[in-house]
Amino acid sequence: MSGETAPPLARSTLDRAAHRRTDPVWLAEAWLRGRVLVLDSTAEGRTLIRTEGTPPPVVLLGAGELPPGSEATAMFLGVEPDGVPVFAVDVPLPALPGTRAVGLRDVGHLLSDRDAGLFTTALALLNWHLRHGYSSASGAPTEMDEAGWSRIDRNGVRIWPRTDPAMIVLVHDGMPGPEGRCLLGNNAAWPGTAGERRFSCLAGYVEPGESAEAAVLREVCEEVGVGVERITYVGSQAWPFPGSLMLGFLATADPEHPVRIDPTEIAYARWFSRQEIGAALAGRTVDVGGGARLLLPPPSSIALFLIHRWLDGWLEPSDGAGHGPGL
Repeated sequence: MSGETAPPLARSTLDRAAHRRTDPVWLAEAWLRGRVLVLDSTAEGRTLIRTEGTPPPVVLLGAGELPPGSEATAMFLGVEPDGVPVFAVDVPLPALPGTRAVGLRDVGHLLSDRDAGLFTTALALLNWHLRHGYSSASGAPTEMDEAGWSRIDRNGVRIWPRTDPAMIVLVHDGMPGPEGRCLLGNNAAWPGTAGERRFSCLAGYVEPGESAEAAVLREVCEEVGVGVERITYVGSQAWPFPGSLMLGFLATADPEHPVRIDPTEIAYARWFSRQEIGAALAGRTVDVGGGARLLLPPPSSIALFLIHRWLDGWLEPSDGAGHGPGL
């Protein structure tokens, strides 16, 4: 997927070439001619981008530019359209002129489809490895195997990367025009910033034995006490902080229904008009009380992608009223 039709971290041009992960001869040869993305786990998984260029290109190095032995823990990401293999390694970022260190949250939306896919995949894999140094089955130490796509303990017990599914939903009133409204919340766990209060879509993890749509119903009810209808799937993207897959939805609710927040989850929740959301995106101040102005989600998040879809009036046509089929 690419372009504005996909969430910012759902873009990629890479062939993952999974059949190569267990081919040590091919991997050894590929390492010598491949491109390598450097991530630094001691710097929150940052990588280097060039300071010139639009979009800013991610820095990829050759094997000869890396510390000796880097290939031992290299993660094979896949093969580019030009046939060149790409790897990722966790080593200190080199000091290179014309570059700067960045995090995926900061620049994911600015990167090309190719670089967004590389950075997102590499960071998701790195964060999984950092959290699985021991086997959940035996408690024994594990080591990287299959070119970074599994870990194995001394007894041969193998584990593979897992992604935690989470739903995120933009709840709105179904009305067109500038007075149409959406319901956003301020998470109780978010750090406060003087003069600003961030509001975003409602979200939560999908529980065992639960569908994503059922999670939407449950989480919205739990967090703000509102029932929703017309649940419509929009798209998904990885959110490797540390390892989620965000499943994005739109859903409708009655704005006259009282909002009753769960204070352990949500500090504030309220309805915003399209006019207010548009003003905030344009950099104008929208007062949310207590001397704070409205702050919206970061551009690399699927939350802002959903807000834009609603703001632009996107609803999948199906019933003649501009609403998606829902669930």
